[in-house]
Amino acid sequence: MHTPPSESQIAAAATKIQHLLDALNEVLYGQRELIELVVIGLLARGHLLLEGLPGLGKTELVKGLSGALGLPTKRVQFTPDLLPGDITGNPVLQEIDGKRVFVFQPGPLFAPLVLADEINRASPKTQSALLEAMQEGQVTVLGETHPLPQPFFVLATQNPIELEGTYPLPEAQLDRFLFKLDVRRGDAATLQKIVLNREIGRAPEVHQVLRKEDLVDLIELARRLFLPDVVADYIARLVDGSHPGQSKASAQVRFGASPRAALALAAAAKARALIHDRPNASFEDVRAVAAPVLRHRLLLDYQARMEGRTSDAVITDLLAEVPESADGLPRTLAENAKPETHGK
Repeated sequence: MHTPPSESQIAAAATKIQHLLDALNEVLYGQRELIELVVIGLLARGHLLLEGLPGLGKTELVKGLSGALGLPTKRVQFTPDLLPGDITGNPVLQEIDGKRVFVFQPGPLFAPLVLADEINRASPKTQSALLEAMQEGQVTVLGETHPLPQPFFVLATQNPIELEGTYPLPEAQLDRFLFKLDVRRGDAATLQKIVLNREIGRAPEVHQVLRKEDLVDLIELARRLFLPDVVADYIARLVDGSHPGQSKASAQVRFGASPRAALALAAAAKARALIHDRPNASFEDVRAVAAPVLRHRLLLDYQARMEGRTSDAVITDLLAEVPESADGLPRTLAENAKPETHGK
């Protein structure tokens, strides 16, 4: 059991997090909800997938995060000719003490914060090279394992799959991302603010507001927040309801969310509670993070895709269908839809 943090610890943490949020809001205008979800993802120690059209500020957001946290960052521009060794590193032949030996030269994955830019422009083979790093915090090259620095975050950007020259990420890799966040364009007022305060070719100046040690402490504090049994039960029923036959909302779902999704919901809900200066995760926190946690983990059937139905629509219906309290629920949510039969 974790020792729950005190009220003063939670209040101090919320203040530090607010400084980070304020700094990032000066990097990406008009995207407060997106920025809060990015910070939630970091506090939950998860990897993030940012999807949006080119030019919406995905890369600038990651650079701003690097500056605000003071974390060394490596950027990898994913292209069709990128090889797995280009990101993990390769052994290089060197002469040491008169002998020629292979010495491992770390690749760009060996940094606390890795920006994988346009990840879906690389081949599936190179995409899969991230799997072990994202899940295990290490890479294996020629049978030798090399641990990655901690903390370790991958923030990947991708263009919508409809664009030419993109490759869909495999389901196994998508499941490694805590969140999939949609980066949308701002309104006219936001565009005016950008025009008045930005210049082409000049990145916004970001001052460091947190140290690496502060981030590590905040991550540990979020982990120790209390998750009530009723909220854990709600998470379990949401994930269970995402599977075919378990709810009306999932009628057109081919594959539902994995157990990793339930763990992601719990971690993200606790991180959001910390941001909002609360000692425990709530139903509200779970609902707030449900879409970014689940949208990339639901695989819809062919009919749903033909009708233009999206994972977000399924999640909205699921949140409306699954009650917060389990009292009086039938064995499966799908039984709610069955007509009643009366004996004669």
